[in-house]
Amino acid sequence: MNLQNRRTFLQQSLAALSLPMMSFKPEAVPIRAITKGPKYHWFGYYDKWQFDPTGRYVLGMEVDFEHRSPTEKDIVKIGLIDLQDNDRWTTLGESRSWGWQQGCMLQWIPQSTTEIIWNDRVDNQFVSHIVNIKTGKKRTLPKAVYALSPDGKWAIGTEFSRIQDLRPGYGYSGIPDPYFSVKAPKEIGLYKMDLQTGKTQLLFSLNELAELPYQGQSIVDNFHWFNHLLVNNDGSRFTFLHRWRAVREDRQIMARTNFITRMFTADADGKNPYCIDPSGFTSHFIWKDPRTICAYTKPEGQASGFYLLEDFTGKYTRIGADKMKVNGHQTYLPIGNGTNGPPSRWILNDNYAAGQDRLQTPYIYHLPTDRRTDLGSFYAPPEYVGEWRCDLHPRFNHDGTKVCIDSTHGGNGRQMYLLDISEAIKS
Repeated sequence: MNLQNRRTFLQQSLAALSLPMMSFKPEAVPIRAITKGPKYHWFGYYDKWQFDPTGRYVLGMEVDFEHRSPTEKDIVKIGLIDLQDNDRWTTLGESRSWGWQQGCMLQWIPQSTTEIIWNDRVDNQFVSHIVNIKTGKKRTLPKAVYALSPDGKWAIGTEFSRIQDLRPGYGYSGIPDPYFSVKAPKEIGLYKMDLQTGKTQLLFSLNELAELPYQGQSIVDNFHWFNHLLVNNDGSRFTFLHRWRAVREDRQIMARTNFITRMFTADADGKNPYCIDPSGFTSHFIWKDPRTICAYTKPEGQASGFYLLEDFTGKYTRIGADKMKVNGHQTYLPIGNGTNGPPSRWILNDNYAAGQDRLQTPYIYHLPTDRRTDLGSFYAPPEYVGEWRCDLHPRFNHDGTKVCIDSTHGGNGRQMYLLDISEAIKS
């Protein structure tokens, strides 16, 4: 079908569906679907390795329903897509512990060409499986993971039953929080786990952080949890969000707002903790280098936006004020990593489906020239909202030339799409 015929077909289809034609703008870069219906496919969060080091294989998840919260009975299949073999899907396993936003923390283990990891529920316990994609050999660790160290030797995690109770959609169903009625438990919090032995160490309890005042006021009499953990670029430190809410509310309200956030960093062993963002508004973030975090936040007296936060100093600098105005899911493309090479030059980002057009736009932002290049615009039907929305969550391959997104614009539910940005980043 040529371009004109394709456009006529889309116009007729959209007229029948009462969808806006502007939802289908010509893409700025080559794009192809790498999954298809009737089942639904996606990967989840933006800060994990979806591509293997060679760029040939892409991880994904598969389910046969949408538009409701997963229950403890719902199973997601884990799959591997071969980009060099007609995007062939191979099922590698399954999980009973997942959500629409972050899936089951499926990801490639750093420094490995053969091993992947994901979370599951086994015998009333949240665990993680490490699977060799070549041999099929699987070993199971005693705790679920949230983020991995860059050398692939250890992970940090927190209690997903606690998250599900206080921020529905980001935790897992199936195991009730044993400390449901306790506002700041001493027994649970943030842990570190050895990926070879499974040995686990509690680094911070919820009570320990709840004891620290916020803006000079006690916050002990709130419900506390940890969320969004991430190890820095050289494995020396990690960051996490400490969140709390005064009361439990309707599930849909709890899934969105009415909580306060502060961001901490700490050494890999939990020592030298530092509140890098005390604003109360920390949202999405990524490590730029081992001492700098790029976060969407609102420092005291400042406008909301993307800021570079400097560890240990409290200094911050806004970036992309005119080109990155709204919250998104930002990462630094691996073209000059800011550690051993030239400073990172490109940020990969997106936006939420909002307003009447409900367009999601992945883009790259060139820091040296303050230049933004949109990679396309993708329509999200109105039923994709709240807990079961489908964010693009753009993820790059290891050389930064390909990007994978989760999108619902194709009319066949959430599917994964591959964008070739190799030409766009040459300038």
